[in-house]
Amino acid sequence: MKNYVQPGNTITLTAPSDVASGDGLLVGSIFGVAAGNAVNGEMVEAALVGIFDLIKAASQAWAVGDKVYWDNTAKVATKTASGNTAIGVAVDAVGGGASDTIGRVRLNGSF
Repeated sequence: MKNYVQPGNTITLTAPSDVASGDGLLVGSIFGVAAGNAVNGEMVEAALVGIFDLIKAASQAWAVGDKVYWDNTAKVATKTASGNTAIGVAVDAVGGGASDTIGRVRLNGSF
């Protein structure tokens, strides 16, 4: 195909804030996970698909299959849809206690 560019599993984005490898980042409606460290305004590779452990809202319990959103203000994954960007689904159940701060998310790659 002469119009094929790349698979699109990762893309280069301009970091909207300082990010560390593994941090979630939102550029417009594109959500990805930073593949490396970058300061605000620097270019960074971001994974758009795959399964990632992300910092989540500690007060929420997740069930397998729950829709997951990105809270760009708090920089956490959440089940709260209102005001947040859809990023994927939970693939592991996790509790809602204060120490339950990591959620496993399958990114949908379409945002």
